[in-house]
Formats: sequence, C-alpha cells, structure tokens
Amino acid sequence: MPILPPLPRPQRRRIHKIIHATRDKGHARRLMAILLLHEGRTITDVHHLTGAARSTIGRWLRWYRDEGIDALEALPAGRAPVLPIAKIVTLLVLLMQFSPQDFGYQRSRWCTELLAIKINRLTGLNVAASTLRRWLPRMGIVWRRPVPTLRIKDPAYQEKMANIDAALARCDADNPVFYEDEVDIDLNPKLGADWMFRAQQKRVVTPGQNAKHYLAGVLHAGNGRVLYVSGIKKNSSLFIAMLEKLRHHYRRAKTITLILDNYIIHKSKQTERWLKKNPKFCLVFQPVYSPWVNHIERLWHKLHETITRNHQCRGMANLLARVKHFMDQGESVNILLNFTQFFETRIEYRFQIFTAHSCDFLLPSYARLA
Repeated sequence: MPILPPLPRPQRRRIHKIIHATRDKGHARRLMAILLLHEGRTITDVHHLTGAARSTIGRWLRWYRDEGIDALEALPAGRAPVLPIAKIVTLLVLLMQFSPQDFGYQRSRWCTELLAIKINRLTGLNVAASTLRRWLPRMGIVWRRPVPTLRIKDPAYQEKMANIDAALARCDADNPVFYEDEVDIDLNPKLGADWMFRAQQKRVVTPGQNAKHYLAGVLHAGNGRVLYVSGIKKNSSLFIAMLEKLRHHYRRAKTITLILDNYIIHKSKQTERWLKKNPKFCLVFQPVYSPWVNHIERLWHKLHETITRNHQCRGMANLLARVKHFMDQGESVNILLNFTQFFETRIEYRFQIFTAHSCDFLLPSYARLA
C-alpha cells in the first residue's frame, strides 16, 4: 500500500511549478521526495533517489501531513531579530542631522560607539557598536568628508523656494523651465582619488601655468535636455549668449523660466537691458548658498569626475575637445535619463527641514532653549 495516495493532476502540476521556480535546492528536494511518495515509492526508494536520510524523509512526511505543502519551505536563516530595527533606524536617521556637541558631548563627530551610547540611553536597549557598524552601510550612511559651507541664512528662503516650486509646476511645452549655471574648465587638472598601489602615489603631470575656459549651460526641468555655450570670460556676455541660444531653440515658447543662482552676471545692468527687450524670459533666483537647489550642478560634477579630474591634456584645445565630446555625445544625456535622481537632494533637504522641527525631543533642555 502506498504511503501517500496519488495526487490529482492540478496539485501535481502546482508542485512541479514550485520546484522550477524556487532557488532553494533543499526546498526542491523536499518537494521531489513528496512527489515520489505520492507516486507509490517507498522511503527507501526516495532515500536512494534523493540522497536524504530515511529519518529526514520521515520528518518531511510528518510536516507535509500536519501542515501541507507550505510546511516544506525553508525557515529564514538565523534567529529572529531581537532589537526593534525600525525604531533604531528612525533614531539613527534623526541623530545624523545633529552633532554630538548638540547633546552635550565633547566630540564633534559621531562614532559608532557614541551612537550606541546615545541610542541605548534614549531607548533603554543594549545595542552594540559592532551592530551599528553593520547597519549603517545598509542604510546608505557612509563615512565621508563633508562639504564646507557658510552659516548664512536667506531671510527670503521660503519665498524663493515657493517661487521655484510654482515655476516647476507650470513647466510644459509652451512654458519651459530650465536650471542654469556656469562652470570653470581649468587647464591645471583637478586632483581626485584613483586606484594605486599601497604606499605609492600616482603622479599627475600638470602644465604648470593655468588657463581657464567657461561653460554656461541650461538643463530642461521637464525632459532633461541640455544646451550650453562656451567662452573665455565668465561675464554677462557669456550669460546673454546662453539666453540667445535658448531664445533661438524655443522660439515658439510663450515664456522661458530660468532657475539660477545669485551670481553677479545674472543681475548686471547689461543682463537687465537684454531682459527688458525679451520680456518672455523670467529669472527665478534660488536661495543664497543653496547649490543643491540647482540640478545642473549634478551635470557639472559628472563633467569634472569624467573629464577634468587628473586629466593629461597638455593644451586647452585638447581639453576643450574632450569637454565638447562629453557634452555632445551622450555622456550628459545618460545622466538625464535617470532624471528622478535630480530630485533626491531636494527630498533629502526637505526631510532635513522636517526632522529639524520634529525631533526636538532628542535634544537636551539647554539645546532646545538655545
């Protein structure tokens, strides 16, 4: 008499599909053993065909009879998490917005040991520093050099951001919106990290006497198209040349809006005279010292990372040829195909604003009163 009765065809087909779909070899072997038992094979036969011990096959059979086919799936590896991961992750994200000195510590930078101490004091848990060292990279939190900035607040920050949001909301074929900025191209290469042998430093030959060239570019806020002009001086004429190119390419547009920084050439008298003659152009200025607002900065960063860092060009003509190839042959377009990434900095900044106002409970009393 067979150990298990014959399976109806639909159930047999379902088990075959699971065997083909699973990546767990152990799960597939357990299912194959059950199919063989349904076909009338003995436990000894299944032992010889699958290589599993008789006691193991008997255990699989007991699971199957008690709980069905789902009982044959493998359990998650390792023990179940003991720590409240979601709560700790939330605290880590909030603590990253502050310095240890905000909480009365002497250190100016976080270390995993100090993070563990702070989290344990806030939650009453016993989180080890080694646990945080495993978690931080998985959360996208890495140890890297910060960027210096000035402690200058724009009193019209909220108003300017509201104007930018309103301009982006109106962006369409008849009313295109662009991010505009200028970038310096230096003949002396910008030095950047590179792979090299330990205890050795790669040498980058520089021309010695520097020369400069400049690009002015715009990035379409809707489709990511890039236009640019170049010149030997970063002045109002370069900016106006960019505006003229925009006017030529978007002749049918009713309005053309530019989101740009507060550099002097954007507000010069020469620029103002040109704007009076071309009233369909509208300039929306970003808050001071807020380069993350202007998404074309990402393109300039990619230009430096790809072309100008550690370059070996002996003359400006050779360097500009490489820059032109980068801008014209799709390197910039590849960045813009993932255009949603441009909004990550804005989302991160909005999150910083939110957490700065919503996590006062983390600060000691003296810090809240300061």
